Amino acid sequence: MPTLNEGGTIFATLLALQPWRGPDCEVIVVDGGSTDTTREQATPLADRVITSSPGRARQMNAGATVASGEALWFLHADTNPPRTALPALRAALRDAGWGRFDVRLSGGHPLLRVIEWAMNRRSRWTGIATGDQGIFVRREWFVRVGGFPGIDLMEDLVISRRLKRLGPSACLTDILEASSRRWERYGILRTVWLMWSLRLKFALGASPALLARHYYRG
Repeated sequence: MPTLNEGGTIFATLLALQPWRGPDCEVIVVDGGSTDTTREQATPLADRVITSSPGRARQMNAGATVASGEALWFLHADTNPPRTALPALRAALRDAGWGRFDVRLSGGHPLLRVIEWAMNRRSRWTGIATGDQGIFVRREWFVRVGGFPGIDLMEDLVISRRLKRLGPSACLTDILEASSRRWERYGILRTVWLMWSLRLKFALGASPALLARHYYRG
């Protein structure tokens, strides 16, 4: 789980994972230099809390390096997983090399229902997953594609494309609830426009570092 100043969300997310912790399931938090209470809150609720240079791709690769399991699940710090998530993930990886969950945005605005429906539908049609959908993968496949690319944005799209070459994703209907805070903060339609414009620019060859500056400025 990559984190950066997630003091307002990390406790609830990690608390939901506690029933699964054990000899065959570890929780690893990779902090990118938080200046709030993220690390302090995470320490008693994770098996390991480590630090890396900031950037989701770099942080998730660092977590994968120290993980001991044969399956890796990359979960955002503002996500609420369902109770069925781990059993569903394990069952999926018996037949598939990687996959993702359906996502639901946490807010109540009707437009968010349309957006989440479109996200899940598009993912099934294209075979491409986003980080909000909780990508999971066999370690062997993760190593074969070189992990997440060391870029500042769109790392989820790139690794999805690479994994697709090895085999199709398992598209689980179990629902992860992702925070809609960004949509609500910057405006739903404005955020939709931003996301799609960034994807188009990336497809046309724009620098991920430049795109990341636009993304984090909102």
